[in-house]
Amino acid sequence: MASTLKINTLTGVTTAGSIAVTGEGNSTTTNLQQGLCKAWCDYNGNTASITDNFNIGGMTDNGTGDYTFTYTNAMASANYVFVGCATYEDGGIGSLTMLAPKSGDANNRGASSVRVEVHAMTPSAGPDDYDYKQQQFLVQGDLA
Repeated sequence: MASTLKINTLTGVTTAGSIAVTGEGNSTTTNLQQGLCKAWCDYNGNTASITDNFNIGGMTDNGTGDYTFTYTNAMASANYVFVGCATYEDGGIGSLTMLAPKSGDANNRGASSVRVEVHAMTPSAGPDDYDYKQQQFLVQGDLA
């Protein structure tokens, strides 16, 4: 079966490993590679299993609410953006959840892996580490 690519207009500059695309106002360009998500993961904290992912080589369960993920293709450095969330499916109205790189050691966010921690906080308790059923994160930055 043949694939078809339909384009009204695509303008920009292509060089080895880089594509610059003209922005919405036609006055600036955006580097296409810079805007792509470099890694993402959907996983189950209860079973410490990856549901789906892109550029994630493996997962290690370090304890309740504490996981390390290795990248299949490393980042250029630890200077990247990490965004994560966790969903509490068993009630918990009014609870706040947080998924972020683990604090306390600069090596927790490295070029080849990221160690994350998940916290739950309610008006009466927390923050406590927790294994949520639905947890997700994505990484934006430069690949090595």
